Amino acid sequence: MLAAVGCTSALAADPAAGYPNKSIRLIVPFPAGGGTDIVARAISVKLTEAWGQQIIIDNRGGAGGVIGADTVAKSTPDGYTLLFGTPGALVINPLLNSKLPYNATKDFAPVSLLALNPQLLAVHNSMPVGTVKELIAYAKAQPGKLNYASVGEGTPNHLAMELFKFMTATQMVHVPYKGAAPAVTDLVGGQVNLMFNPMPPLMPHVKSGRLKALGVGSTQRSPALPDVPTIAEAGVPGYEYVTWYSIVAPAKTPRATIDKINSRLAAVLAIPEVALRLSSQGAEPRSSTPEELTRFIQEDFKRLGAVIRSAGIKGE
Repeated sequence: MLAAVGCTSALAADPAAGYPNKSIRLIVPFPAGGGTDIVARAISVKLTEAWGQQIIIDNRGGAGGVIGADTVAKSTPDGYTLLFGTPGALVINPLLNSKLPYNATKDFAPVSLLALNPQLLAVHNSMPVGTVKELIAYAKAQPGKLNYASVGEGTPNHLAMELFKFMTATQMVHVPYKGAAPAVTDLVGGQVNLMFNPMPPLMPHVKSGRLKALGVGSTQRSPALPDVPTIAEAGVPGYEYVTWYSIVAPAKTPRATIDKINSRLAAVLAIPEVALRLSSQGAEPRSSTPEELTRFIQEDFKRLGAVIRSAGIKGE
């Protein structure tokens, strides 16, 4: 009995001592099937194995990530509800909307960066272009005739294309969708001409030949598509646009719990199988400390703020 009392006292003093002792809900703020969802599921499988507790993926798509982020912001800060954080939820929405139901800098506790994923510029295989330079020439020859998909106003792939349009002085029509899955489906079907998107949902269609990959937004070529040039080397010097994935918890989550999650995430990202699966989808595993993630997000606020201002994008 004394031992049991002592154990209970220890758990009360250290809320992370028994963590996790039940399933963990990982909120993915986009629909199933998109690039964010693919990366989240790759990591959650290994977390489940490592902890012996189920990591439940809860897709809460809508409003460019606002619905999912707000769910986590208002959850109990005990480490059992986490957000699969993206630039949309944590940076872009706050830049575009001053009336969000959550405060991106105050309502979340950064845990760890997970991966970097360059945006891939892909076009339908019926498009009579095979390079970035040919696309630019084709778009300039018929301004406003081409349309491009995104997963919503102000989302990373929308900003990636707006930056491309700005730097190339081209005009194309924006067609926003409610998620990557329907956007990619319409791109493959030819309902839209092109789009920027993280690699995972585009890769199978590029490999099958239904889509043509013209360039990646990173400063270096992706190991997943080594023959595809960067946008910068393909004809738009200085172009760079890379998205990222992270884990954040509700604010006031105990630091001991955050450190425990961070440590386990770093171990999972170091597993060769996980690294290989992510890299095969074009994502680069990248763990961090909570402090490093905080600085990373702050830097992205500055970078994406400049893109939004240069493109003249306004919040809805």
